[in-house]
Amino acid sequence: MPAVLLPLETPEIVVSAAGGTVVRRSVLPSGVRVLTEQVPGAASASVGFWVPVGSRDERDDARGATHFLEHLLFKGTRTRSAFDIAVAFDEVGGEHNALTAKEHTCYYAKVRDRDLGMAVDVLADMITSSLLDAEEFEREREVILEELAMADDDPGDVAGERLSELVHGLEAPLGRPIGGTNESIRAVSRDRVAEHYREHYAPSELVVTVAGAVDHDAVVAQLQDALHRYGWSLGEAAPAPRRDSAPQPYTDGGLTVVRRPLEQVSLMLGTPGLTADDPRRSTMAVLNAVLGAGMSSRLFQEIRERRGLAYSVYSFASGYADAGLMGMAAACQPHKTLEVAELMLGELERLAEGASEEELRRAKGQLAGGSALALEESDTRMARLGRAELTLGEFLDIDATLERIERVTDADLRALAAELAAGPRSIAAVGQVPDGLERLVASADRGTVEEAVPAAR
Repeated sequence: MPAVLLPLETPEIVVSAAGGTVVRRSVLPSGVRVLTEQVPGAASASVGFWVPVGSRDERDDARGATHFLEHLLFKGTRTRSAFDIAVAFDEVGGEHNALTAKEHTCYYAKVRDRDLGMAVDVLADMITSSLLDAEEFEREREVILEELAMADDDPGDVAGERLSELVHGLEAPLGRPIGGTNESIRAVSRDRVAEHYREHYAPSELVVTVAGAVDHDAVVAQLQDALHRYGWSLGEAAPAPRRDSAPQPYTDGGLTVVRRPLEQVSLMLGTPGLTADDPRRSTMAVLNAVLGAGMSSRLFQEIRERRGLAYSVYSFASGYADAGLMGMAAACQPHKTLEVAELMLGELERLAEGASEEELRRAKGQLAGGSALALEESDTRMARLGRAELTLGEFLDIDATLERIERVTDADLRALAAELAAGPRSIAAVGQVPDGLERLVASADRGTVEEAVPAAR
């Protein structure tokens, strides 16, 4: 099946997809979009309420507000307390949670088919009617500060944040940490978070996706009833347009070293990558599989298996509407840091010379099998629908996805690897980092930014 486009002006789309599933998409008169995937034989369903607001959308006086809201929406509405929300899912053995990303927020649940109506009702209540209670706000401020402290104690998390800052820019929206900083969370006011809530949580912004044992018409009816009952005005409105995909500028790269008394150095190397909808994203998936996704990958074999320099080593890629990042990561003893960094960069450069037929076959098989296994879970199908609607503007079933992967050639791989290897390099390292990493970034004027061990909180 070819890709199915999802134009915002088309009110109804029905697709028969691989595996006998049926995908339906409705754009309601209020601008709310509902996508479902009915999976034959399923006895459970996953539902997600998506709002296309993330950390990149925050104004300077509201950094961390999006993640703050993610916490607060579980803390009670006009009709349910925080305990009521928790009990609603616990008493049926369901799961519920939320996530904040750089470009979206999602509140989701997984329940038996018989409890899907309840899940839709509770999530609709949370989305529309959060109290943002003042006492809960201050209590959750402390919880978020603890969450940030936990992340700051993880050197891998710290290296990842620093790498993002280096590639996208410290003050660029994509370079900012999703959860905010200690300073921004301490400073942000309840009124400012409430303003952020009112600005972004509206019918024209909402996307609801459900996968598994689902009746599309029943979900649409339940959803519209709940949104109206909990106070949203469902007048005529067009859905919010998708993000502008005009490319954003990147930095010239650089080096950040965070000195900490650790046994290992957490090392990350990165370069600008591909946008989420770049036509070459299938090539990036194959490249990543060859380079560092799996135990047969080049990074794993060269750095761990042949040389014993690290226990953990891998590559990754992330894409956004107008930018992307491709990176490699490892954790090793301090005296091995330079050698590991040189080998990682060397493997990326060597990919520009091509991959063997065996490597391509193995990478495509890994992606095919991994994709098929992931789709055994309704959570994955639900998230796929959300990404299709919010980011890509098209739906691809497993057959279409694998067809694109199969078409990737060695020439495609070489061209993309050469582009990535020639891009501005960024290196972030946390631990007892030795001198010398600065020579691996392209120009001498990109010096080292050193940070001491954080002061006690």
